[in-house]
Amino acid sequence: MHPQEETLSGWGNIPANTSKVVYPRTIQDVKGTLTLDKLLPRGLGRSYADQATNLNRSVVKMEKLNRFISFDQEKGILECEAGANLEDIIQYLAPRGWFPMITPGTKYITIGGAIANDVHGKAHHADGSFVNCVYDFTIMLADGRILKASREENSDLFWANFGGLGLLGTILTARIQLRKIETTYFVQKAVAAKNLDAMLDAIDESDKDYSSSVAWLDSMAKGASLGRGVLTMGNHAKLADLPANLKADPLKLGKKAKLSVPFYLPSFSLNTLSVKVLNTALYIMQKGGKPIAHYDKFFYPLDMINNWNRGYGKRGFIQYQFVIPMENGRENIRKILTEITKSNCVPFLNVLKKFGKGQGGLLSFPFEGYTFAIDFPIKDQLKPFTQKLDQMVLSMGGRIYLGKDAYLDEATFKAMYPQYKEWLEIKRKYDPNNVFSSDLSRRIGLEL
Repeated sequence: MHPQEETLSGWGNIPANTSKVVYPRTIQDVKGTLTLDKLLPRGLGRSYADQATNLNRSVVKMEKLNRFISFDQEKGILECEAGANLEDIIQYLAPRGWFPMITPGTKYITIGGAIANDVHGKAHHADGSFVNCVYDFTIMLADGRILKASREENSDLFWANFGGLGLLGTILTARIQLRKIETTYFVQKAVAAKNLDAMLDAIDESDKDYSSSVAWLDSMAKGASLGRGVLTMGNHAKLADLPANLKADPLKLGKKAKLSVPFYLPSFSLNTLSVKVLNTALYIMQKGGKPIAHYDKFFYPLDMINNWNRGYGKRGFIQYQFVIPMENGRENIRKILTEITKSNCVPFLNVLKKFGKGQGGLLSFPFEGYTFAIDFPIKDQLKPFTQKLDQMVLSMGGRIYLGKDAYLDEATFKAMYPQYKEWLEIKRKYDPNNVFSSDLSRRIGLEL
């Protein structure tokens, strides 16, 4: 394989860095990449910033190493290559009555990427993060060895790779558990909340009856309406839940997205006025959700618009996501939300969820508490503002999601993730020469 020079960016269209890129199709091809300079495995590029960019170094794009190896139809256990993605899994296995157990808000991610970021979704309070559906995986190390990692075998390597951002080796294959389903629909309920207290009350109450929940907040609401929004809750629908017109095709698949953002919109198109108009429209749409929703609308609404990230303009955007503990959570969410509404950095989407208990990998993001994700279009004052938010989150005992972070500095990262020391010892054991690296690893000190 001969590397080709490409300019790569995160899903937020930042940064735009040039790398030497290869596309392995076989495990032998992956072994050949070890002769290249400073490697980074990359999936479909849905991390938001510099998690999967590697300036003037090598990037191994795994999307062509995407075959299914075996599937146990009785138990729902899939063995596949690391480049297999959630969309393919749904397309081929949902008609057989199986669905990904844990999924984020896009189906365009690879299994290797899901492990690297230990992704989570609307059902974290019920199902935890991606590690909970993975039995084991194989990984090629910097010295060419291929090891199997599980909770029992090479367990340090297993736990360090969940949230490990591809910095310990190239994951080759994985065995994952899928969820048995009767339909590809969800029974859902929408609750409009007039302010933050009402919203958090609704979120706390939803845990009792619904496996999935997510709240959209009006990013421009202030004062007594701060935190105004709509909570959407849902459970996988059983056949008996469906109306007669849907029972004829209960395992219906989604269609390819027909809508597309064909070019980068002008940066001035997302301003205070336009965001207010969009928030009003979103509030009406969310509140009017139907009682039965297809998985595409329930889990993946943004996937229904190709290249939606272009809507933020050529300068791009970040998604700032943090988690803070339940203790003083309401007060602290209010403080941060108030700070955002006072800033000159106009947020477009605010999404609030609740994380449950459960152990992830060493550098996994979730812990029990409230998590908040905010989209900010890039502007000159954004970085200093997010660094101010970083210090607020840190003082509250929280941390930032590395899979979406764009600006975190090394000192703040290490204060938020004190387990980085244990992770670096595992890095020293399996990759002592820093063969695997990224722009993010150099930015926050995840190197020896």
